[in-house]
Amino acid sequence: MFRAWLVLAAGFALASPSRGAGPTPAEIVARADEVRNPQIDYTGIVDVVSVKPDKSRRTARYEVMVKGRERAVVRTLEPANERGGAFLQAYREVWSFLPSLSQPVRLSLQQRLIGDVANGDLTRANFSGDYEAKLLRQEGKRYVLELSAKNDAVTYAKVVYWVGRKDFHPAKAEFYASSGRLLKICSYERYAPLAGRLRPSRLVMRDAVVKGQRSIVDYVEMDPADLPEKYFTKSYLKKLKY
Repeated sequence: MFRAWLVLAAGFALASPSRGAGPTPAEIVARADEVRNPQIDYTGIVDVVSVKPDKSRRTARYEVMVKGRERAVVRTLEPANERGGAFLQAYREVWSFLPSLSQPVRLSLQQRLIGDVANGDLTRANFSGDYEAKLLRQEGKRYVLELSAKNDAVTYAKVVYWVGRKDFHPAKAEFYASSGRLLKICSYERYAPLAGRLRPSRLVMRDAVVKGQRSIVDYVEMDPADLPEKYFTKSYLKKLKY
């Protein structure tokens, strides 16, 4: 009788989740998303510097308006000759508008905005919604996860992602094409107070194909705001003035 009780107890222990079990891969990615790009409405200013192997630089400044994680409007402030251009990201669609055009033109999330920065890098940071996560290993104080795209409409087919185990702060990401080719490596740096909590204020994106090519994205401002739905439509995109 005592032996049978031991067998039952052992079976129950195997079937029951461990009280010390950590977060699931999906929970890790969702908590890291809250650090990188909160699920709130906000406005911000973003500076981008693109550096080529010959050390030449191109700089740009953008105003961003973000509604949750699915919609965003980006307006070009600098350089002066590009001022007035804007694009809208609504879910997985991207539309660009230039003052010289009568109608917005559809783009892709993968298309480059400047240097190594794709449209989707600025406007869509919804890793938890776009990818299936798997925990590869733990490296010291960080989780290392593999994110596989749920469909081919997202910016990258696969991401390998380093996230802090204690604070869920993103540290690094490697972005891959559907062919398996490593495209670029991003480091999340300079954590600073933005929209109410510590977030990475600088992203450094290094081209994995062209040695010495990189882009630096600085979030100068990020402020919560109540943004109307009408801002995130193609019809409103054409009305934006400076």
